[in-house]
Amino acid sequence: MHPGLPDIIEDWLPYCSGLQFRDPGTIDLVVIHCTELPDLKTAREFGERIHHADSGTGNSGHFYVERTGRIEQWVPLDRAAHHVRGFNETSIGIELDNRGRYPDWFDSRCQEMAQAYTVPQIESLLLLLRKLQKDLPGLRHISGHETLDTDRVPASNDASRRVFRKRDPGSLFPWKPILRQTGLEFFDPAKA
Repeated sequence: MHPGLPDIIEDWLPYCSGLQFRDPGTIDLVVIHCTELPDLKTAREFGERIHHADSGTGNSGHFYVERTGRIEQWVPLDRAAHHVRGFNETSIGIELDNRGRYPDWFDSRCQEMAQAYTVPQIESLLLLLRKLQKDLPGLRHISGHETLDTDRVPASNDASRRVFRKRDPGSLFPWKPILRQTGLEFFDPAKA
C-alpha cells in the first residue's frame, strides 16, 4: 500500500477475462477521463454492458475515483480495457466521477464541463498516480481523453453542427498541479 492511498476496492467487471492480456511492463501512458454520468452506480451499469460482440466485452477504465476520494478498480492492469480508441494496449484508464456534459453529451449548447472535481478526488488521484509510477517503471506519460480522441459528431440539437465526441476530463481538470506533482509528461499525439 502506498502511504496515504485509500484502499483500492477491486470489483472486476464480469468480462475481464475476455479483455486482451498484456504485459504491465509495456504500460507507458495514463489517460484521464471523467464518467460524464450522474454517479458511479450508473457508470458501473454502463461499464457492464457488452459493446464488443466478438470478445463479449464492454467499455470501461481500469480505476474509478469517486468524488469522496474512494477508489475502485474494475479491470486488472494485465488486461487492456476499452477506454480510448487507439491507445488501449499500452495505457491505463482512470475515470473520475463527474457529470461532465450529462445528460446530452452532444448538445452544442452544453459542451463545457460545469462540475468541478473535488479536493479528495484529486488527492486520491495523485496518490494513485504515484503508486502506479512506483509499480510500473515504464509509465512516463499522461493525457486526457479529449486530447487522444478528437473526432467530431453531429450535434444532437442541430445535425448541421459538429461537436467533439469526447471532452473529458475538461477545462476544470487541474493539469498543472498534476503534471508538477507527478513528473509525468503530457502526451499529445498531434505534437509527437
